[in-house]
Amino acid sequence: MEILKLEQKAYAGQKFTLHYMTNGYYDIVRTDFGFQIEYKQFDNPTEMSFEDCFFGEWLEEPVAFGAFESGQLLGYVEGTPERWNNRYRISNICVFDNTRRHCGIGTALMSTILREAKESGARMVVLETQTCNENAIAFYRKMGFELIGFDLYAYSNSDPKRHEIRIEMGKKL
Repeated sequence: MEILKLEQKAYAGQKFTLHYMTNGYYDIVRTDFGFQIEYKQFDNPTEMSFEDCFFGEWLEEPVAFGAFESGQLLGYVEGTPERWNNRYRISNICVFDNTRRHCGIGTALMSTILREAKESGARMVVLETQTCNENAIAFYRKMGFELIGFDLYAYSNSDPKRHEIRIEMGKKL
C-alpha cells in the first residue's frame, strides 16, 4: 500500500457512498445544568451510510491523500486549513471496503494528514462525526482526539431522534 497526494482536478466532485455498521450510539441528553453522554446499544447491529464527494466546494484550500494498492483507491483523507482560527479541519477520512478496515489504512491516512496539518502551522486538528459512528469515534480516540463539542441539530431537526448528533473532536498539535 502506498499513500499518494490526490490531484484535485482528477477527483473534484466525484461522489461516493460510504457504508458502516454500528452496534449503538452515544446519547447526548440535556440535564438541568448541561448535558450527559452515555452509550446505548441498538437492539440489532445497524447499517448506516452517507453520500459525499471528493474535494467539496465549501473547502477553501483542500489537500487530499489516497491509499492505493495495485492502482486501486482503498481509502482517502481530505483536509483544509481554517485560517481564521489557525486550526486544520479533516473534512473526510474513510476506507471504502469494510473488509479492509482494521488493516492500518486509516492509521496511515490519519498520520499523513496530521503531518500535513502540523507542517501548515496549525495549532490543532478538528473533525466531525456522528454519535452513531462508534467505530470512527473509537478510531479517533485511539489517534489522540477528544470530544470538543456537539450540535444537536446540525443536519436536521430530528438528529437526536435518529441518533445522529454531530460531534466535534479535536487534537492539539
